[in-house]
Amino acid sequence: MTVKSAPPLLVITFTLILITLITSCEKFKGDQTNPAYISIDSIYLKTSSSVQGSSSASIVDAWVYIDNNLIGAFQLPARFPVLNKGTHNLKILPGIKLNGIAATRTIYPFFTPIEMEVELTEGETTAIGVQMTNYFSSTVFDLIEGFEGISIALDTTNRSEVALMLTGPGDSLTFEGKHSGMVQMDTLNQFFECVNDKDFVIPFAPVFMEMNFRTNNVFVVGIFLYSTTSIQQVPIIYLNPTNYTWKKIYINLTNSLNAYPGMQKFRIFISAIQTSSETDALILFDNIKVVTRPSQ
Repeated sequence: MTVKSAPPLLVITFTLILITLITSCEKFKGDQTNPAYISIDSIYLKTSSSVQGSSSASIVDAWVYIDNNLIGAFQLPARFPVLNKGTHNLKILPGIKLNGIAATRTIYPFFTPIEMEVELTEGETTAIGVQMTNYFSSTVFDLIEGFEGISIALDTTNRSEVALMLTGPGDSLTFEGKHSGMVQMDTLNQFFECVNDKDFVIPFAPVFMEMNFRTNNVFVVGIFLYSTTSIQQVPIIYLNPTNYTWKKIYINLTNSLNAYPGMQKFRIFISAIQTSSETDALILFDNIKVVTRPSQ
């Protein structure tokens, strides 16, 4: 994948995660020389589907704090040493791959932390198993499109040569529910472009787009920016074929939204040109969300 924007605060590279893991295993300083261990199996998302959409998520890391001190970022499932014993406060912040890139990790700013008191014993493992997170109650959902309603919040532009279609109920191509969005291109109809149907105000806050997708053809996700006198189309990320599997992605829109002075509103777009390697291109997507929080 090609990323068009610089990573935000709280992003670290996979190399730094490895350094964290390695240094956490070095000889401890202080009186305690035998560590306790904590294991975490996975973290899942629970949503109120009527107002927050699908609970589909890809939480790949746990950012772990003991008594508000950062221990490290650990790929799930994880088992790691801590130089603590007795009762302590454990806080876990769910982590994602920013823009779908394995080497670029970040805490997702819209998922709530997991907190609990844990009893740690030298040489023993405290297993906390599977944990749950939610969206913060302050999360603003500018867009939720699961392709299940009577109307769809995305529509093709005048330039598009193919229509945005829906998979059928029970179709093996459907990600979840009854329908997913579907785009089919061939050698006669080689260009697709769709945009959401209303403007969003550019906030003074992080903005992310979430999406499940499956594709055998490269496609691009980006934004249209609007001022009172001009329109700017900005591609943000190119998504590569997924080898017939569905993937979840969290796309950071924040930097691109603020890269052009004077712009006030935006919409998202998805577009694709059929590649020469595919006679019949197929792009599927589902659970498209645009999330932010009230401007600070």
